[in-house]
Amino acid sequence: MKHNIYHACDIRGIADRDLDDATVTDIARALGVRLTGKTVVVGGDIRLSTPRLKPILCRELAASGCRVLDIGTVATPVFYYALRQSEAEGGVMITASHNPAPYNGFKLVLGPLPVREEEVAHIASLVGEKACVRAEGSLESWDVADAYLQDTAAKAAPGKLKVVVDAGCGATAPFAPALYSSLGYEVVDLYCEADGNFPGRAPNPALAENLVALGQAVRQHQAALGVAFDGDGDRVGFVDETGAAIDNDLIMVLLARHYLEQKGPGAIIYDAKCSMVVPEAVAQAGGRAVMARAGHTFSKQAFLEEQALFAGEISGHFFLSELGYDDGMFAGLKVCEFVASHGALSSLVSEIPRYPLTPDIRVPYAGADKDALLDEAAAKLAAYQPNRIDGVRLEFVDGWGMIRASVTEPLFTLRFEAKSQQRLAEIAELLVQALRPDVGTAVREKIVAAGVSL
Repeated sequence: MKHNIYHACDIRGIADRDLDDATVTDIARALGVRLTGKTVVVGGDIRLSTPRLKPILCRELAASGCRVLDIGTVATPVFYYALRQSEAEGGVMITASHNPAPYNGFKLVLGPLPVREEEVAHIASLVGEKACVRAEGSLESWDVADAYLQDTAAKAAPGKLKVVVDAGCGATAPFAPALYSSLGYEVVDLYCEADGNFPGRAPNPALAENLVALGQAVRQHQAALGVAFDGDGDRVGFVDETGAAIDNDLIMVLLARHYLEQKGPGAIIYDAKCSMVVPEAVAQAGGRAVMARAGHTFSKQAFLEEQALFAGEISGHFFLSELGYDDGMFAGLKVCEFVASHGALSSLVSEIPRYPLTPDIRVPYAGADKDALLDEAAAKLAAYQPNRIDGVRLEFVDGWGMIRASVTEPLFTLRFEAKSQQRLAEIAELLVQALRPDVGTAVREKIVAAGVSL
């Protein structure tokens, strides 16, 4: 049985179940209808199904009248670089990003702005119609890797820190160590052999449990910090010199300070799940904090609209003004620069104010009525004027809480923060009480497991 593979930001599913050859052919033809006559960049990550999927995509796009530039096996930031260099009107990156090994999918570029939810839905409708256009196109290979490394290094400062680079056996394995070494960093490799089985660790660096080996390597080699990437390299996570995993909210504070110091006042984008310390720190540093809906395309849209210096998400997506797109490898270099000029990473983060804050609480939910469930909760909470920028978010002067539907996985995510543990529990209880009983029970169990007494 196939599952829904069309999400708010991309197309994604289990490769051998949801993305069989016939389905991928129909998707490629639908994209060909949308992009016929245009130049389209196609890249793929190191997942085991990518060599099966990419030839289908390239063949069908070319047969639809596209000029296809096949850039081979790359990390997603290399794909974004190729898009800018070629000035291509469209692009498809074959990847499932941070998802486990059995998954794969397509990150889509359909024009100058990030893909919108309704555009993904339109592609789905074209697939349902088996839409197809035939025209004379072309297919050519383009090796862009060296140019990416040279041009990206030219936008970063040289460094001498010892850094453990953890590619997680993903698509950054051929790129990240070379990039850091070219700038003078003393690089210690960890899981830098590409392998679509991800034998070293799970590909999501936003979860502290996936950074344990990185922390051990940092301590063993007495490195200044450790940098870990997701499966395709557009997300990044960090550990400090003691081997402790650092929340990306705190990394965002440091990067915001770095960009505001270097470039002066400007907009800094943060996602709706971030700690209150992010907008507070941005304002203190002279910047203008702008909240965006969580999700790659939503943050990128705000980043572009606001002409921001920097945008970040707690998932580890960081958008950099030097590049115009998100690149986990380059974001890591920016953190290294800040550490080199301001001191040890552990000391820097220890100076940032902290409030009681839950981790990202993930509650599996496979139902197709997630939006309706959230609408019901918002209606029950109408007296509190919930913010609907992303799911249901309750905001108070001394805290906040939210529940949202993941745009990439069948689950809800929740987060709560307040200036006291008691207030955090009160806000969490308010939200739980507004949920449908079956969901509320599951949410309550996860919140309690996260250490909140309800």
